[in-house]
Amino acid sequence: MLKYIAWRILMMIPTLIAISIVSFVIIQLPPGDFLTSYLAQLTTMGETVSEETLEALRSRYGLGAPIYVQYWTWIKGIVTEGDFGMSLLWGRPVSDLLWERVSLTVAVSLSSVLFIWVVAIPIGIYSAVKQYSIGDYIFTFFGFLGLATPPFMLALVVLWMVFSWTGSVLVGLFSPEFVGAAWSFAKFIDLLSHLWIPMIILGTAGTAGTIRVIRAQMLDELHKPYVVTARAKGVAEIKLLFKYPVRIALNPFFSTLGWLLPRLIAGEVLVSIVLNLPTTGPLLLGALVNQDMYLAGSFMLILSTLTVIGTLISDILLAWVDPRIRYS
Repeated sequence: MLKYIAWRILMMIPTLIAISIVSFVIIQLPPGDFLTSYLAQLTTMGETVSEETLEALRSRYGLGAPIYVQYWTWIKGIVTEGDFGMSLLWGRPVSDLLWERVSLTVAVSLSSVLFIWVVAIPIGIYSAVKQYSIGDYIFTFFGFLGLATPPFMLALVVLWMVFSWTGSVLVGLFSPEFVGAAWSFAKFIDLLSHLWIPMIILGTAGTAGTIRVIRAQMLDELHKPYVVTARAKGVAEIKLLFKYPVRIALNPFFSTLGWLLPRLIAGEVLVSIVLNLPTTGPLLLGALVNQDMYLAGSFMLILSTLTVIGTLISDILLAWVDPRIRYS
C-alpha cells in the first residue's frame, strides 16, 4: 500500500507538468492576446490607442515573447517563488485575486456538498429498501425533476419566487451594509441568511443524481447471497443494512472525491453570475474571455492539482473502506 501511494505521488509531478503545459497552450490558442481583446473593447467604446502604446504594453507584459518563454517565466515564478504572475485584466497579483474569493467559494460549494450528502443518502437508502412504495415513486419523480432542471434556471425561478413573496432580491452573499465590511459575528450571521439559496440551488441537481446512484447501488447489493444469508441468520435489519450494503453503496462517494476538491474552488459559474456571488467562477470566466493567460492558467493549474490529489485520496479511501480492493 505504501509503495503504491509513493508511486502515485511520484507520478503526480510529470502529470502536473503536462497539465500546466497543455492548459497554457490552450489558453493561447485563440487568435490575438489580451491586448487584442482590450483594444477591441476600447474600439467599441469609441476610444483609440496608438501603436506605440500597444507595443509598450506588449513589451511590459511579455506578450511579444514566444509562447515557451512566457510559459517558462510563469511556471518558474510559481515553483521558485510561489508567484502566479500579474493579472493583465485586473492589474493585480493573481494570488491576491484568488485567495480573496476562495474562502467564500469554499463556503458555498462545501455547504451544497453537505446538503447533498445529508439529503441524498437517507433518501437513496429508503427508496431502495422501500422499492416501488409511494415514497419511492415520489422521490423518484422529484429526482428526475431535479436532474432535468438546469441550476441557473432554478436560480432564476427561486429569485422570482422570493421577490414575489417578500419583495426582496436575495442576490450576493451579503446585505449592502456588510459588503466590504470587516468580518464580525453580525456579518457571519448575514452570510448564513444569504447562503441557503445558493446551497439549495447548487445542491438540487447533485442531490437528485446521488439519490439515483445510492438507490441503484443498494438495490444491487440487497439481493446478493451474503445479505440473504445474514438475514437468515437473524442479523438485525438496521445492522445488516449499515454494516454491508450501505457501506458498499457509498463507494461512488469515495471514488468521486477527486471531483469534489476542484469543485470547492471552481463553483458553478452560471449560478454565481445569476446570483451575483463573489466567488471564483465568474473570475475564471472573465479571465478566459479576456485571454488573461496568467490568471486563467493559474486557475487551471490549481484545479488540476486538486483533481490529482483528490483522485489519490479517493483511491486510498476505497482501499480502506472496501476490503475487496487491494493494491500491490
